[in-house]
Amino acid sequence: LHVTVFFYNPNIHPKKEYEIRKEENKRFCVKRGVPFVDCDYDADAWFARMKGLEFEPERGIRCTACFDMRMEVTALYAHEHGFESFTTTNAASRWKDLAQVNESGRKAAARYPGLSFWAGNWQTAAMTTRKYEISAEERFYKQEYCGCLYSLRDSNIWRQTQGIPPCKIGGDEAGLGSRYFEDPVADAAEESQEVVDGFF
Repeated sequence: LHVTVFFYNPNIHPKKEYEIRKEENKRFCVKRGVPFVDCDYDADAWFARMKGLEFEPERGIRCTACFDMRMEVTALYAHEHGFESFTTTNAASRWKDLAQVNESGRKAAARYPGLSFWAGNWQTAAMTTRKYEISAEERFYKQEYCGCLYSLRDSNIWRQTQGIPPCKIGGDEAGLGSRYFEDPVADAAEESQEVVDGFF
């Protein structure tokens, strides 16, 4: 299996958060010898596509539009550069609707003959445990919201109702918990299924 990381995330806001997340990906790729493709930060195009969807809920049609946009660009790159398949780390998050993510991937792949979307179930207990183990081993930066301006807004509104400090961008301290992944058990508890269900 030959893997390339394609970083296309024009949804991430603000730019400071985008750069932090991108650099974490690059650092990991350099360490593992994995090719890294740095796609444009096309934030204006992303906001234009989300126009009218600003107040849609998380996991709603705005998220579908966001997934569609990013998958379409990924699929085009894969097609033009001879890749047979692609997938996304979005599907590994408990905060995401797996069926919603996979459907966007399948639609994008269907645009090009010979291209497929790898739609695995990345949210199993074993996969989730391994994700937190790797994150702690690498001491990855811990993002506190999905990424877009609207998820930042909604996350902070929810935090306020729960008496939790607002999300922090960068720095050595997080609004909730530790700034970096350090303890797989504690990190997983912060994003347990119960916590996720409580948000939605």
